[in-house]
Amino acid sequence: MANAQEKMTQVCLFLEQHHLPPTPMNYHVTYTYISKCDTALNEALDNAINDKQKVDSIFIEHLYFEYLNKGHKTETELLSNVDDVLASLSKTSNESQKHIANFAQKITTCAQDLDENNIAKSKRAITQLSQSTDTILKQHQVFKAQLKKARMMHIKSQQQLQYLRKQHIIDPQTGLYKRHFLNQQTQAWLAKDKSICAIAIHITNLHDFTQQYGDVIGEVILNRVAKKVQSYVFESGLPGRTRAQEFTVLLADIEPTTANVIAEKIRKGVEKIKFVSSKSDIELPRIQLSLGIAKRHQEQNFDELAYKAHLAAHKAYLSDQSSFSVS
Repeated sequence: MANAQEKMTQVCLFLEQHHLPPTPMNYHVTYTYISKCDTALNEALDNAINDKQKVDSIFIEHLYFEYLNKGHKTETELLSNVDDVLASLSKTSNESQKHIANFAQKITTCAQDLDENNIAKSKRAITQLSQSTDTILKQHQVFKAQLKKARMMHIKSQQQLQYLRKQHIIDPQTGLYKRHFLNQQTQAWLAKDKSICAIAIHITNLHDFTQQYGDVIGEVILNRVAKKVQSYVFESGLPGRTRAQEFTVLLADIEPTTANVIAEKIRKGVEKIKFVSSKSDIELPRIQLSLGIAKRHQEQNFDELAYKAHLAAHKAYLSDQSSFSVS
């Protein structure tokens, strides 16, 4: 009992130290970390702390999906096979229909080839063959009805799986990808030996908006920037939310020079966003960004690459809040 109480105290101190709200997920991850019952999770969190990375709720959620949600990988694999299952089902259905049609045609041909000199025998054969054909066609109709029902069930299941997948990989506040999904995609690209770049986009004055105009305005700012980022990298990269006020765009087979162009477009696009107070008609301050670009060299996962880009964005912030830095 005393041991459990000590762990709970340490968990509360950890949450307070990193300014984490006491949500069930934050508590679960922190308690696991304090209990030292998951070596991989402890190593990842210790590395982040040692590197002086900000441990916020976004990062804690990433740790939860990577190390504690045991069913997540199974669900992800199931989702990735949904389209293959549907394609296989359709192929089987088409082949079955062809086989049945061919069989019916063969029966008809056989009936026509019967001995015309033995009328009684031929009539009996024709009658039997006709009955067999009717039976097969009826079975085929039943099969089609069952197949239609199976397809409807599959569509419903697919919709449920897509909703589940969205919950797992999409940040509900911004609509961008969650950090753990970007990590999975990075590993997939590394396996294919792709060159990878990351763009860190930090909203440097988001806290000022929240403090001066309230949490609602802060969320509006966050969402507008997220949508603007998404619009510029819709086809070229994967935009994700990696910190409370920072996004990271993951890019494959793109050199830093091209990433530089994309980052500049994002910066200029966000600068054009204007907000006017509904109460006073006064234009609110402009959104300020610092951007950092990092190309993957020795980094072995998304966390390392994203942190490299984050440091580049921090360097840009220290020099000029409207500029960006390449690392």
